[in-house]
Amino acid sequence: MKKYMFNTARVAALVAGVALSGSALAAGAGPHIEEQKWSFSGPFGQFDKAQLQRGFQVYKEVCSSCHSLNYVAFRNLAEEGGPGFSEEEVKALAAEYTVVDGPNEDGDMFERPAKPFDRFPAPFENDEQAKASNGGALPPDLSLIAKARATGRGWKFFSDLFTQYQESGPDYLYNLLTSYEEEFPACAGEQSNYFNPKFIGGTLPAECAELHLTGGGIAMAPPLFDEAVEYADGTPMTTDQYARDVSAFLMWTAEPKLDQRKQLGLGVLGFLMVFASLLYYSKRKIWRDVDH
Repeated sequence: MKKYMFNTARVAALVAGVALSGSALAAGAGPHIEEQKWSFSGPFGQFDKAQLQRGFQVYKEVCSSCHSLNYVAFRNLAEEGGPGFSEEEVKALAAEYTVVDGPNEDGDMFERPAKPFDRFPAPFENDEQAKASNGGALPPDLSLIAKARATGRGWKFFSDLFTQYQESGPDYLYNLLTSYEEEFPACAGEQSNYFNPKFIGGTLPAECAELHLTGGGIAMAPPLFDEAVEYADGTPMTTDQYARDVSAFLMWTAEPKLDQRKQLGLGVLGFLMVFASLLYYSKRKIWRDVDH
């Protein structure tokens, strides 16, 4: 009995620890990340294909000049639960890129048009070249950035035990992309980077401590501005919309099987409920005439 109580206490402590850690991340000393509404939120949410296609367009026309997408292949764009491009569209899209292949019969590497099974080529040949082209800063790969930057939304109800990190990564990306300020606070003095109060990795000089400012210097210049990308579906071409679309797309690159995983989970829960009901009524029928 004591062992059972001890194990129960351990489970309770673990659950409480998860709850407190989520709250601490959401309400800590770092920047306040405003929560957003996403089509894929919650256990029944699904990706919006049109939004994923727009987000891919933003990545292709803006982000891909500096940021790689090393873990995504062209053919992934046509898979179920993704942007919903056709196979022909994927082939045409891949052909726009050049990849290095080989060696050939002479032992030399060569270039060829990309094919659907190829992954997106990186914008730079190596990290040192990427740093040299970006003022010494290495642009991170964006394949998993939506999960890598998940910070937690805080503890609201029991389902947050499973979903509190699902939307927090896109929340952060959206906040970061829409929160650049033109100048650093006066207390920061001369700075060579750009000021973003939502940048979790940023720091400010000690002189700014009394002002309780958050964020700090970020090497990436503001990447988005109104009418930077031309949408063909009539969606507003604003910085806010671009940030929202590309954040959703990067959530998909990090969780490409999210829709299928949710569908499978709901099916499993339904099966378990039916199975539990059958067990309960079977037990009632078998034991109803037996004295206890």
